[in-house]
Amino acid sequence: MKFYQLANGDKIPALGLGTWKSEKGKVAQAVKEALQIGYRHIDCAPIYGNEMEIGQSLKEALDSGSVKREELWVTSKLWNNAHESQSVLPALQKTIDDLQIDYLDLYLIHWPVAFKKNVIMAQTGEDYLSLDDVPLIETWRAMEKCVARGLCKHIGVSNFSQKKLAHLIQSGSIKPQVNQIEAHPLLQQKELFEYCQKEDVLVCAYSPLGSGGEPSLLEHGVVKKIADNRGVSPAQILLGWGVTRGTAVIPKSVNPARLLDNFRGANIELSSQEMEILAKVDRDYRFVDGSFWAIPGSPYTVSGLWDN
Repeated sequence: MKFYQLANGDKIPALGLGTWKSEKGKVAQAVKEALQIGYRHIDCAPIYGNEMEIGQSLKEALDSGSVKREELWVTSKLWNNAHESQSVLPALQKTIDDLQIDYLDLYLIHWPVAFKKNVIMAQTGEDYLSLDDVPLIETWRAMEKCVARGLCKHIGVSNFSQKKLAHLIQSGSIKPQVNQIEAHPLLQQKELFEYCQKEDVLVCAYSPLGSGGEPSLLEHGVVKKIADNRGVSPAQILLGWGVTRGTAVIPKSVNPARLLDNFRGANIELSSQEMEILAKVDRDYRFVDGSFWAIPGSPYTVSGLWDN
């Protein structure tokens, strides 16, 4: 398994188990299977609605001695309704309690979007707070205090544009360690990726296999041809592309066979020729475009979210 070294020397596994869209009742077993296969990186978020179930599996693994806490990398995220400074620590503490661990390895601002405190999912414009109401730097400084308390070892962001990331780098005391973004051959985000490399911010790619529906990355002709030539699966080529490029990847699955297939895929290194071929399929296509935040009356727009 490949690891990436962060600024302070800590190492994060290149492959993680994503838990977004993992159904309740199935995710606990998926985590158990993943840990048995050799996964040591689990990506969570309270909005996924399954952190308590994941916590049961983590506790069982830790109590049995099959894995040590220092061998695990556990990531979670601050939801949109906890951006105000006084809400950050309680939100983190609940996640730690639900996951039944003492600290997080990585805590991310899930979206650069803020809701009012008691809103789980915004339904009207009234449910939102603008970034003038709750500046990202206010949220970030509260995240920094969580590091000082020892409740999380690293902090970072998710779904941040270069402009928003640069603002935190320039204004914060702790540089974001990770930017978790959608990334795959159809959405390579080259400028943002290169900026993160220059600033020593690790890119973690979510939806590295796509996000269901059309277009299908797993059925993409170029991906399938490279997979056929190597005698591996399209999923393994997509994960190999991400790791060869230098990103962490967090594919989701609750299927034992696919969990193993994905684990093996993260160890595949693509050739420079294969990487050049895949570079040409970029379409700037987002499966997760953020349009769900741009409802009538919302202070957020799609173009403003991505700053393009």
